[in-house]
Amino acid sequence: MSWFRKKVYPPFWKSYTAYLKEKQNANFENIRFVIFDTETTGLDIKKDRILSIGTITVIDKTIKVSDSLESYLTQDLFNTETVKIHGILKQGTIHKVTEEEGIVQFLAHIKNAVLVAHHAAFDVAMINQALKRLNLPKLKNKVLDTGHLFVKSKLDTSKKHFSLDELSLRFNIPQHDRHTASGDAFITAILFVKLLCVLKKKNTVLSLTYLHRSNDRIGLI
Repeated sequence: MSWFRKKVYPPFWKSYTAYLKEKQNANFENIRFVIFDTETTGLDIKKDRILSIGTITVIDKTIKVSDSLESYLTQDLFNTETVKIHGILKQGTIHKVTEEEGIVQFLAHIKNAVLVAHHAAFDVAMINQALKRLNLPKLKNKVLDTGHLFVKSKLDTSKKHFSLDELSLRFNIPQHDRHTASGDAFITAILFVKLLCVLKKKNTVLSLTYLHRSNDRIGLI
């Protein structure tokens, strides 16, 4: 009977999950954090689609520009209203890949890294929806949210949600290439490093458990 059969996943998913079986580095300074961002056709997780994915790596509070990824995806769904935000045209001269290839590239790049994003729940949900369309399970990496980390710092207790623009201004981070996936990933990487320094002063030993722990849930995760 078919429902007794073990589900067979493609090789790229098997490679991805094989990395996740490896133990995370116990030394916090050696943990590979992949900061990522997605540009999308809109904010409806089920209906909208990913236009581009940008990543950059941080290890030991150092941004590794050479360890990055930038992918543009073909647009089966096109929203003219969002073009003025991200500037990505349906055609244009930018090389684009299929959604599947974009996901393959992303998984191959992140491996077992700890993912970091600002308001991470949305970006993770968009990736998970793309995985669902490929009949694959959800992302399995640990995820940190810079919005959550800022709240954790208690530098400002006036509210629980701060935009990337607000925190960029607060930490004097130039908004170069804002609203591009790679640009926003780089801005978020700088923010992440600055927040680690702030939290280090509050807690002498940084750990994933400490960074992830929260009494309140921020966003969807």
